Amino acid sequence: MLSHRWGKGEPLLRDIQGKCVYDLGDTDGEAKLQKLCILALRRNFQWAWSDTFCIDKDSSAELQEAIESMFSWYHWSSLTIVHLSDVLNVGSLVGSVWFTRGWTLQELLASHTVLFYTHNWSPCMGSNTVNHKMFPPLLAQLQNATGIAKQHLTNFSPGMDDARSRLHWASGPRTTRPEDIAYSLFGILQVHLPIIYGETAQNALGRLLAEIISRSGDVSILDWVGERS
Repeated sequence: MLSHRWGKGEPLLRDIQGKCVYDLGDTDGEAKLQKLCILALRRNFQWAWSDTFCIDKDSSAELQEAIESMFSWYHWSSLTIVHLSDVLNVGSLVGSVWFTRGWTLQELLASHTVLFYTHNWSPCMGSNTVNHKMFPPLLAQLQNATGIAKQHLTNFSPGMDDARSRLHWASGPRTTRPEDIAYSLFGILQVHLPIIYGETAQNALGRLLAEIISRSGDVSILDWVGERS
């Protein structure tokens, strides 16, 4: 599975249906898809998945199901490939915009096996390890970039335990669609609520906080609202 920051010319489902991946054009998004498939094949995988073209975003029902299932998809994937398009130096990844996005936080925590690649698809830190989450130098960089403890990065369990800390992890990342700042936390907190784009971020967060308090009784999470605003 691919974890990335959306760029220019990302192919959607309707753009690739009935086509060969390698016959697509040469936009940044199409080239990224081709590189992903080549890398997957080199690692003996027959399938590759990306949120750009594997979800029919014209279907509200499929989009709802995808958002509800996203955490478990990454959790059960054999490998998550992270493409850091803005990282030129294989020795450092902390400054990447990837760490500032809401959905990538869920993808990082959910995935057991992760490999990070730079803009030209070189492995970060020049490492040939099979899992960067278990590679101490890179794991230290992940802790520095996210502020999340090692035990959560390497063996995260979704749920509402210490919900306030989990909400705090998301106080920095941003999302393109305002409501996604709440929706991207559903998998991390094991919350199942309707996806209602257009409801505003405040309303989406309000529903999320109400659900957490209703199920956990932890009103301390309301302090997080004050910090974020």
